[in-house]
Amino acid sequence: MLEKDTYNTILKASPEVLFKDKNSKFFGYAFPITTEDDVKFHIEALKKQHHQARHWCYAYQLGTSEKNYKFRANDDGEPNNSAGMPIYGQIQSFDVTNILIVVVRYFGGVKLGVSGLINAYKTGAQLALEASKIVLKTINIEYLITFDYKNMNKVMRIIKEKQINIINQTLELRCELLISVRLKEAASIFEIFDRLYEIEIKTFND
Repeated sequence: MLEKDTYNTILKASPEVLFKDKNSKFFGYAFPITTEDDVKFHIEALKKQHHQARHWCYAYQLGTSEKNYKFRANDDGEPNNSAGMPIYGQIQSFDVTNILIVVVRYFGGVKLGVSGLINAYKTGAQLALEASKIVLKTINIEYLITFDYKNMNKVMRIIKEKQINIINQTLELRCELLISVRLKEAASIFEIFDRLYEIEIKTFND
């Protein structure tokens, strides 16, 4: 079975959404993230924005495949698994990654009970995701190709033929091309260049 080489994510923050239940207000937000530092940044910003709120519950997932997913769910003082996990459940349901969802709660004086909280945090996350533009991205591998200038035509012919994306190039006596290839095509592209005389290819950052 071929490894999946696409994933769903968002490119920009969602607009603020609001869900109300028994006088409690739940503000939902979705943010694109690439590191755990991004998570801290957005949580801190929301705590300043909603400094009178009672809870800032969230869940996030980082990574582009099941092999490297990293996730966390935080109830922020709500009963165990009544906030963070329902939010994370929506991340799974919408099949998105590299994303943080925060639901900020203002307590309205009436307790909702665990089932009410689960529903409210789930709905806040769902509304934030529905308000987001979800995009499909490909998982790419970067290769560095090194060769003498005399072999330029040979290399460029393959680049054009295979419609390979060049990220960076240095074209002097000794040339370097940094290319980006979809995961499912990576092995065959590597082999094509690896077989060529006087041309070196290696995974970038190896």
